[in-house]
Amino acid sequence: MADKPHINLVFIGHVDHGKSTTIGRLLWDTENLPEEEMRKLEDAAEEAGKETFGFAFAMDSLEEERERGVTIDLAHKDFTSDNYFFTIIDAPGHRDFIKNMITGASQADAGVLVVAADDGIQPQTKEHAYLSKTLGIDQLTVAVNKMDLADYEEDGYNDVVDEVTELLKGVGYNPNDIEFVPISSFEGEGVAEKSDEMPWYDGPSLLGALDNLEEPEKPKDLDLRVPVQDVYTISGIGAVTVGRVETGNIESGDNITFEPASTRLNQNIGGEVKTIEMHHEEVEQATPGDNIGWNTRGVGEQDVKKGDVAGPADNPPTVADSFEAQVIVLNHPNVVSEGYTPVFHVNTAQVSCTFTDLKKTMNPKTGETLEEDPDYIKQGQAAIVEITPQQPLVIEENDDIPQLARFAVRDMGQTVGAGMALKVNEK
Repeated sequence: MADKPHINLVFIGHVDHGKSTTIGRLLWDTENLPEEEMRKLEDAAEEAGKETFGFAFAMDSLEEERERGVTIDLAHKDFTSDNYFFTIIDAPGHRDFIKNMITGASQADAGVLVVAADDGIQPQTKEHAYLSKTLGIDQLTVAVNKMDLADYEEDGYNDVVDEVTELLKGVGYNPNDIEFVPISSFEGEGVAEKSDEMPWYDGPSLLGALDNLEEPEKPKDLDLRVPVQDVYTISGIGAVTVGRVETGNIESGDNITFEPASTRLNQNIGGEVKTIEMHHEEVEQATPGDNIGWNTRGVGEQDVKKGDVAGPADNPPTVADSFEAQVIVLNHPNVVSEGYTPVFHVNTAQVSCTFTDLKKTMNPKTGETLEEDPDYIKQGQAAIVEITPQQPLVIEENDDIPQLARFAVRDMGQTVGAGMALKVNEK
């Protein structure tokens, strides 16, 4: 496992377009689901009267999801191709759960956008495509699923490809960099092996396309930053923090500190890293892209929480008093003006932040200035703005640590916008 380069892969797309089924099929066809687990899933699906959901059940492990047939939380599963070791992050498609999708996408090196051949682009297809680009997913593969419902016809496939290409161009992707693959996850066509049903298609299977991804560059030479996803207590060990190493390296023996925990509690929350665990095995060190659990001497479960970020004690994560950002407004019923205070999702943190100063609006595609000191920003516009967090928040400048500079803006149950921090005024 450790010999192959590691890629965190997020599956995104509209609810019901077959993300979970595609993942289940991929795991099954690459023999990464044990037979007995698969049998259990098929029985459970039959009992629930949803025979076709067998593969999807592989990912939807939560009871509630089984009953509702919708992916809610993030599930992690591993599989290998010839070239890579993958960790799959299944991001929910249902709009109520988009905050989890943001967490998933912000941890991913590459993405698979699943679009149903019989349904085409839906509202969430657009929202997820925008977010992927903003959250820094540069490598995107598009799986055109449910080809069985389009009679495996080339025309139906081409229509979806044209439609999605336009969408991705508008978001800022270069269509030449994107691989489109026709599949039927339910029938198992084109997922792990090429399909006989589609002789007109001469590209790779979905697994083949993933095997052709470029190895992500690991930002090892940047300072250590590990956003905390979870904290729990394990008897005999103490508090274990869980998260993904975004940048830098972490080794046992390192002296680290947590922010904004230290700011919040007005004392240094941190200490020596005692143990690091990855895939249930203890390791000496972890590098960018690794999902780890670790224990820090002297840090208890009450001290840190989701949204805190670990970094070196002598170079702690930056806590912002305010920051200047570039924002794109994707989706807002009227306009964004000064004083507006939605929730910002920065890595694993969710903090209310106020738009305190609108500096200028820009054309998002060209970057040219439209208006200085505008009264408001409207949908589709980009802007340079001053943002003031309402609680302590770690965010870094895009030029220093881009992985911790990006954010999504949520309000009224939807993604209002997305952007990145350009300048941070420290607390």
